[in-house]
Amino acid sequence: MRTGQRCVVPELQPSWAGQQSVPLSSIVSNAMPRIQFPLPERFTFTTDMQIYISHVNQGGHLDNAQLLTLVSEARVRFFKSLGYTEGNVAGQPIVVGDIVAQYKSEGFHGETMRISMVPQDFNTYGFDLAFQLACPDGPREVARGKVGIVFVGHVSRKVAAVPPEFMARLAAHGHLAQAAGR
Repeated sequence: MRTGQRCVVPELQPSWAGQQSVPLSSIVSNAMPRIQFPLPERFTFTTDMQIYISHVNQGGHLDNAQLLTLVSEARVRFFKSLGYTEGNVAGQPIVVGDIVAQYKSEGFHGETMRISMVPQDFNTYGFDLAFQLACPDGPREVARGKVGIVFVGHVSRKVAAVPPEFMARLAAHGHLAQAAGR
């Protein structure tokens, strides 16, 4: 497999993978309860990232813990696209309050994944950043979920209100149309 390739056609999966990527729903028993996370109608931010060998586990596919590193990098890029760092979003730092992920299929070393995001479900202290990790060239989805973003006071380190400047910047960049359901 060459480095930097787009998603591989399933019948061309690397021989070390042992088999083609199959939907996880066909592997996991129906007797086991599963997280169900519906995707938003559209995403307002996308970034592409390659799956490196350090992201792959002994099973030859994207490690579940390493999925979080890819999503974290995409989150940093989302805030950077708005002119912020995570330590200073309109004057306040943010923290991740929680994350939920639903795996849909395997990702393999060398593949380029498109990570799409949209802010939604705003409350007084933060919002959810919904994400999807998928092939940019085809229908294969690897994972979906959301990251709970919480604003905290710089000095107090306690939860703080979402800054109005941040909301205005989201609106100016077209990120609030989805959140409002428009």
